[in-house]
Amino acid sequence: MAAPAEHVAVARRGRAPDAVGAALLAGCAVWALISSAGREARPEGVLLAVLTVTTGYVVGRISGSLVPVATAGAMALVWFGGAIASGQGTFGAATMSAAAPPGDSGAVAALLVLAGGAACAAATGARRLPVRSAMWLLAAVIAGTALALDSVVGFLTTAGVVLCSLAAARIRRRLPGLAAYALITVAVVGTGWAVAERALPEGLTVALEGQLTEHRMELWHDAATLVKADPVRGAGPDRFGDLSTAAARSPDNDGKPHSAPLQAAAEQGVVGVALLGALFGWSLSVLGRSPCSTPVTLTVGATLTALAALATVGNALSFTQVTLGAGLLAGLATARPAPDLTPQDPPESPRTARDGEPAGV
Repeated sequence: MAAPAEHVAVARRGRAPDAVGAALLAGCAVWALISSAGREARPEGVLLAVLTVTTGYVVGRISGSLVPVATAGAMALVWFGGAIASGQGTFGAATMSAAAPPGDSGAVAALLVLAGGAACAAATGARRLPVRSAMWLLAAVIAGTALALDSVVGFLTTAGVVLCSLAAARIRRRLPGLAAYALITVAVVGTGWAVAERALPEGLTVALEGQLTEHRMELWHDAATLVKADPVRGAGPDRFGDLSTAAARSPDNDGKPHSAPLQAAAEQGVVGVALLGALFGWSLSVLGRSPCSTPVTLTVGATLTALAALATVGNALSFTQVTLGAGLLAGLATARPAPDLTPQDPPESPRTARDGEPAGV
């Protein structure tokens, strides 16, 4: 997956981005404890999410420096199998029901996106044609399976990642692509916030209500109301279900507004949502500095952007396998290749090579 010409330049940049990422993750954990102080809050969920992302990122960096293509291909198969099992099993069976809590279906879609993104990353990073062909075929199968699981959102987001990966093969500069991903994420989050504040035109609100459901829009409005009550610290981690009137009226109340940015803002205030946004921005920035090739980094960037969109309108990040997968994929795409310790043969003297024949074997 690595671009050899960039190795020296990346090595000279130091490890400042890694330190920034560690500081942001630590900040998320510390702020969860601060926003919980003096309340009947439960910060364990946030702490578990931070630990899961960190673990996934570290494992991704290690495996990405050793066997990146094999790891990406294996993870694609694991996440694909998890999506199929989830679509037919425990929470997956409920996600296909119209009466299911809004946002749970995003977990199946997120697993499909992770699987498709990993398959595309393996395809763009592979050097052998059979491996590339197999990974592209797997990505197409994953997108098609989303329709078989009745996950239209999963199909659209996975297909979008595949198309972005195909287009990335023709792009030489990664920064404009990563900047576009950031703008898309800001637009999605901003639209979600406008829906929560009921600031959109009536016609657009009615159109979105048909897609998001009235109940979910009421949950978002309650989240925006909680932010105004305590904009700095929020209501406290895992307290939304106790304070939301819309959640209390639902027979399937799971205590979440089914939007990661709105949940962070409602429960941890503007500081919490700022840390969440900074963490996503940091992930794009390290992709911009990654020693991996541009097609690989843009593919992973598209995958993380699709996950951010799903998390904005659903409950995808509430599932450990999704947060672990996001960290793992980001680690794979930012790993530095392990140094080659194999002794190199000295170059053959030009006198030993005949005219018209290359020196060496």
